[in-house]
Amino acid sequence: MDDDQMRERIGKLLADGLKTQTEPFPETAREFSRLLDELYRLPPDDLRGKLVLSGFTDTPYGPERMRCQECMYYLVHRKWCDLPELAVPVEADWWCRLWRI
Repeated sequence: MDDDQMRERIGKLLADGLKTQTEPFPETAREFSRLLDELYRLPPDDLRGKLVLSGFTDTPYGPERMRCQECMYYLVHRKWCDLPELAVPVEADWWCRLWRI
């Protein structure tokens, strides 16, 4: 499956109402690391698990309307999340709780 097909698949899962864990947002480095550890323990092909655990949404999130496009892990030209524990194609207006500036 290429990146565009994977992005479409993720978009469909989210649009169809996949319930993800948007809270709690990891406020400290320790909380962030714990979440990364949980993601690391998932099987590499567990797309649903990654989306649920990382709290993906298909719309900007929170009062500041945070989105992937402003995240430090977002690769603009590839439309890709470069966080090794996720490493998935994403849309600019999506968000997850691993979002960082």
